Amino acid sequence: MARHHRPRKSSPDDAGEERELTPSERYARFDRVKRQRLSVAARFADTLPFELDRFQTDANEALEQGSNVLVAAPTGAGKTVVADFAVYLAQQQNAKAFYTTPIKALSNQKYHDLVALYGPDKVGLLTGDTSINSEADIVVMTTEVLRNMLYEHSTTLQALRYVVLDEVHYLADRFRGPVWEEVIIHLPQSVRIVGLSATVSNVEDFAHWIASVRGETKLVVSEHRPVPLEQYVLIQRDPRTEPELFDLYQHDGQGRPTTKLNARLSHRLDEYTRREQRRRGAERAERRKGHGRHGRPEKRASRQVERYQPRRWAVVDELNFLGMLPAIYFIFSRNGCDEAVDQCLDAGLCLTTDDEALRIRSIVDEMIEGQLTHDDLKTLHFSRFRHALEEGFAAHHAGMVALFKQIVERLFEEGLIKVVFATETLALGINMPARSVVIEKLEKYDGTGIVGLTPGEYTQLTGRAGRRGIDTIGNAIVVDHRGFTPETAIALSSKRVYPLHSSFKPTFNMAVNLLNTSDYETARITLDHSFAQWEANESAWQIEARIETLTAAIAGYADAMTCEYGDFTDLLRIRMQLNELQKNERRRLKHEVFATNADKSRAFRQLDAKIAKLKDLEHDHPCKQCPDFQDHMKWGHRWTRETRELERLRQRYDSCTGSVARHFDRICEILDRLGYLERADHDGVRDYTLTEQGQLLRRLYSERDLVLAQAITEGVLDDLSTPQIAALLSSLLYEARRGEGGEPRRYPGGPHGMVAQRARELKYLDEQVLVLCEDAGMDSYLQPLDFGIVDIIYDWSCGDGLSQVLEHTELTGGDFVRNAKRLADVLQQIAAAEPYMGEQHAMLAARAREAFDAVNRGIVAYSGVD
Repeated sequence: MARHHRPRKSSPDDAGEERELTPSERYARFDRVKRQRLSVAARFADTLPFELDRFQTDANEALEQGSNVLVAAPTGAGKTVVADFAVYLAQQQNAKAFYTTPIKALSNQKYHDLVALYGPDKVGLLTGDTSINSEADIVVMTTEVLRNMLYEHSTTLQALRYVVLDEVHYLADRFRGPVWEEVIIHLPQSVRIVGLSATVSNVEDFAHWIASVRGETKLVVSEHRPVPLEQYVLIQRDPRTEPELFDLYQHDGQGRPTTKLNARLSHRLDEYTRREQRRRGAERAERRKGHGRHGRPEKRASRQVERYQPRRWAVVDELNFLGMLPAIYFIFSRNGCDEAVDQCLDAGLCLTTDDEALRIRSIVDEMIEGQLTHDDLKTLHFSRFRHALEEGFAAHHAGMVALFKQIVERLFEEGLIKVVFATETLALGINMPARSVVIEKLEKYDGTGIVGLTPGEYTQLTGRAGRRGIDTIGNAIVVDHRGFTPETAIALSSKRVYPLHSSFKPTFNMAVNLLNTSDYETARITLDHSFAQWEANESAWQIEARIETLTAAIAGYADAMTCEYGDFTDLLRIRMQLNELQKNERRRLKHEVFATNADKSRAFRQLDAKIAKLKDLEHDHPCKQCPDFQDHMKWGHRWTRETRELERLRQRYDSCTGSVARHFDRICEILDRLGYLERADHDGVRDYTLTEQGQLLRRLYSERDLVLAQAITEGVLDDLSTPQIAALLSSLLYEARRGEGGEPRRYPGGPHGMVAQRARELKYLDEQVLVLCEDAGMDSYLQPLDFGIVDIIYDWSCGDGLSQVLEHTELTGGDFVRNAKRLADVLQQIAAAEPYMGEQHAMLAARAREAFDAVNRGIVAYSGVD
């Protein structure tokens, strides 16, 4: 059992520094140091209370020399130092810097950090629901806000020199990732970008793509963890014994981990498994004894015998005993996080001193004061939340309101609470390092089923372990659980990088925004610059090389079977076509649905006629008279096989090259058909102009952008009251968790009222758009419209309190607030699009403004940046 930390050994890099340098090397280092001291980067380094690592210095110098910079390093390595230098550099050059993040919580946190450095007058914040000092020299924002500014050609972009893209690897996210590519492509060429990424295996490809779009780009990679990570497994024999902590890896004679599995861990797990098998066997024997000699035979156990799984409170208690707190305990379930807090309290654990508890209460009361009503606090079970904090425990997940999460984050950063039970969302960006990270299971629910963690996810989670400047090592602890094998943990922990793949696809809103400022061909060329197309082209080049090889081989086979009686390849093509019709086409017709039996019979007769004609051509082909026919066929079989492979590769090649632009073509055809675009060809060259409907769609940023635009133009939202509009629009944004929802508990006005009627019309529009997309060969990952919170939003918009709207529902306070904020954002978009709605919908914008005020109040309006 590991009870003590091992001293860190010097790395090979450290040893290299001790080697005596040659005179030329000494001069080169002297010259480099001299130049560094004269640079802005050096002045910036002098302002810091710590010495910069080499990768940070390299990145800062490259940025000062005018290069774009992509920094890939582990969590906690100090990537943000490079971002901070970009802001510092902008200040020195009297220019603007934007700092973008994927989530509002990160934006709020960075805003506070920069205000502390530069003062509130110099720093602004722009998120979907917050606008503070938007014309400042330094503006923190979510990436979507910057994308929207680029499309609107905002004057705020003037004098912009640097843009930081924090967590840039987020572009792999299926839902929001494309925004990062839009920003990188559309930023003015005078702007330099600083991308901060996790360590990904294809980071060189990503850097090459950025360079192809933005010009010179310096890639800086550091795989060194500033705080070494130790890997452990925690197991327990039974509830009467203490948990035990084992090293995952075997250590050598000097105390350094090897790549081999710890044999003592493996033996102990086997011992506990055998013990459980014996216990189960004894229980079965006892039960059989109770049934007598002729008792009913017991069915064989259908599932594998499982070891005892350590309880959460026992894990925390053991880590506290070993001095391994504070810890983040990852549980991939919101309810599991809340239950873990209750379990620790029920077990009587207390991790804080009296002074710490008093300090916690003081901070919590200070942060709560004036923010929420007494009714809101009661609904959110504030008293129990605060009691748990005072004992040293907290949960942190998306079901909590932002204020409660901010309280947890502040208390954890100050070292006052010792254990945070969190879902994986905490692993993204928020600055909450810990001494230890505990992972309850190496699997999670991904929305469709239980899946194993990926090496990338494991690395992201364990990256929180080890506080720089505080801990000598960080601890990653996997708790024994159902189906656990140490080999799985080794596979996850030994592979520290994962590939970054684009999720970019043109959207309806993106298409009209591109065509607003570009002609059709220019827009297609712009899309060809996406990372998605870059990746497709990389794949296409490999296919192209194989196509060239096959083409040469096929030509050689054709020469080898040259026939004096005719074209032998013509005969082979007839045979290939005949084979295709006899097998695949006949099978296809058997499964096709026909309107009538007569139609089906006609289709089969036409197929039989084609087959008969080809059989005649094959039978009468002159090459069949050749005396060397069999020799020719030896080469013919090879020609046929390679020709089929060549056709398959060409199809793959065509699907790769220009795939993003082809997707754009299909979108334009749908928008043309629905009246958002109008053909405006010039000299036979295809082009489009935006109609008034197209200008409306430009202002609507939503996953269901086209459905929302259709709802406006078709009048689905007309003649509705303010609460009815808010309630109906909630269905475009809400997605129930794990199969809940679909329909509300009640439709305001009843099943035949205005809301229910318009909900049916909205469903029809959504299905219509889906059919158009499917007919165009475009995949949709969106779920059907979900009206599950229509009644909740309606009641809130009518002025009901939080306790009233959440009564008798499964919706958490955090889920309600998040959906209400997203709804408020859409309502603002509709209000701002008033000039493009047409006179017949003139009242809608005013009602949308009223609906925004009705939704964005109380706990929903809380921004966390006051």
